[in-house]
Amino acid sequence: MENGGDETPDREYLHKLSELQRRRRLRASVGRQRLVAQAEIERLSASLAIPERVREDSIRIYRDAWEKDLIHGRSIEKILAASLYMACRKHNVPRTLDEVEDVTRVGKKDIIKTCKLLANRLGMKLAPASPLEYVSRFCAKLGLKKHVEERAREIIKEALERDITSGRGPTGIAASAIYIAAILCGERKTQKDVAEATGVTEVTLRARYKEIARELGIKIE
Repeated sequence: MENGGDETPDREYLHKLSELQRRRRLRASVGRQRLVAQAEIERLSASLAIPERVREDSIRIYRDAWEKDLIHGRSIEKILAASLYMACRKHNVPRTLDEVEDVTRVGKKDIIKTCKLLANRLGMKLAPASPLEYVSRFCAKLGLKKHVEERAREIIKEALERDITSGRGPTGIAASAIYIAAILCGERKTQKDVAEATGVTEVTLRARYKEIARELGIKIE
């Protein structure tokens, strides 16, 4: 009974010490996870040849998501993929969903879904991607000359003006315009070549280029 008065303070002290240690371990764990996430974004950015400003912004988006407690209960891989894609969209750096999917192993539907979540919760507004953003990169992949690129841009601009691209994916429109332009400029590429370079299926490519050619009155031999 004589030591009874000392037991409660001792228990309180031990509880406070235990809580302090728990918080320190939690902070250390959070710090490690953030470092891992940052290293992964840097790796993915290198794989996609993404500029430094985009890489830094994708890290910022991920950190904002963490601070808003959007990571809890969700796949970190999905948050990382979405952060990277959103940063690319924000800075008008043309990287397709297919490309992000290839390096992150996160499906396109999950990337889009997570992007919408982050945009909503972080108060971000992302303008829709324009087919024009992808033309230079796709033409470079196909080894096409500048005049083909310029012709493809003209086709896309006219298609946009006539509003015949509504509801169509920007990469499909870009790929189709390039396919048409290459034929018109005497630098024909096979549908398979264009599909592989742009990440668009041959089925989509055929449907889009025929639609564009028909609506714009372009005859393709």
